Amino acid sequence: MKKNVFYILMIALLALQSCSLNSEITYHKDAASTAVMDLDMKEAMDMLNAMSSESDKNPDFAEMEKLPKKWTSLYDIEKKDGKLKTTNPDSIRLMKKIFMKSNSDGKDFTGFSIKMDHFTKEDHKAVKNLSSERVLSNQLNEMTFSDWNGKTLTIDTKMLNLDSFKEIMSGQDMAEKKDSSAEEDAANITSMMSTMFKSIGTKLKFENKIKSITGKHDWISKIDDHTIEIKYDLEAMFGDDKKPLKNADKTITIVTE
Repeated sequence: MKKNVFYILMIALLALQSCSLNSEITYHKDAASTAVMDLDMKEAMDMLNAMSSESDKNPDFAEMEKLPKKWTSLYDIEKKDGKLKTTNPDSIRLMKKIFMKSNSDGKDFTGFSIKMDHFTKEDHKAVKNLSSERVLSNQLNEMTFSDWNGKTLTIDTKMLNLDSFKEIMSGQDMAEKKDSSAEEDAANITSMMSTMFKSIGTKLKFENKIKSITGKHDWISKIDDHTIEIKYDLEAMFGDDKKPLKNADKTITIVTE
């Protein structure tokens, strides 16, 4: 593939609607965590295929379908494509812990999955230095709630706003954008996201049994003794009529046995 794999993912996010984004994070006893993020584009791809002939299809989507069908590290993908730019040992170590694959329903391409395998808190901090993938790395960090020490997970609920998605959509760090169009761009991107995603959800799974939960938030609920579920209210996040939350504590603390 000629283009960077994360550029292709950005094209998918920009071009398609009716997508579902689901993630599952497993919190290990050794204070590491494994996060898997699935972008389901099946409905959007069906709509696209119904409206387009083979000759009309965007070449970027053809590139997406060439992504590995099995989990393959970012290091191996970029090395194979001749896009590996770093020789830094720490960067290479992290790239070997980030995996990606394409998904299908047996025949047709339906989306992507990304995995951050057994990441420590230090890994989450260091991944921000992967400059070529910084925007997406920030988004992955934002959705993985990495403040975990092996027993206690602390969730800063302001992270639920998914601001880094706006960075992916804009292709840059909105916080670093200095010109007067930044506010207008953010508003346009928020409007786009309101029609793009059908659902966004995250499950937090703990190897040890959950002992206590302190704090409440309307989007966060306990499913069983090992699982917490986060259901993002897209209408509340991106809709015009934003209703106040009944429960919106700034911090949720989950303690395990």
